[in-house]
Amino acid sequence: MTISEGDVLPGGTFLVLGADGPQPVSLNEKLKGRKVVIFAVPGAFTGVCTTAHVPSFIRCVDKFREKGVEDIICISVNDPFVMDAWAIGTGAKEAGLSMLADPEAAFTQAIGMEFTAPPAGLINRSARYAMVVEDGVVKILHKEENPGACEISAGEGLLAAM
Repeated sequence: MTISEGDVLPGGTFLVLGADGPQPVSLNEKLKGRKVVIFAVPGAFTGVCTTAHVPSFIRCVDKFREKGVEDIICISVNDPFVMDAWAIGTGAKEAGLSMLADPEAAFTQAIGMEFTAPPAGLINRSARYAMVVEDGVVKILHKEENPGACEISAGEGLLAAM
């Protein structure tokens, strides 16, 4: 079942690269009592994800903060090493975005956002979406119908809906 507005997000454990290697991050802890933005991409270092999606959220960081957003989280079905290198390469790390790896696609599958495109080499990845979440509840959800598009799920598209 695909997650919808009004639903409570399931818990999930992601990975980030820490000083001593991969470290777990609890989604429940990041969401509890907070207003956050979560966006997901089909793959780190892929075209639209790198040139449009992540930059749109970097451009909008201050505007999201003005609207009370405490964290901007990017999720991708990749390993934490790739996510860390991508965060550095795109400027997402410097901008303060939380880049979380969902290496087994457990969270992605739990919310019904899995996506596969064998011709592009993208197997068991995430659909492109963005959401506003308050205390674990999905308030706004924008899913792109075409994974190559980045319009309603871009930072500016989500801001316009707030």
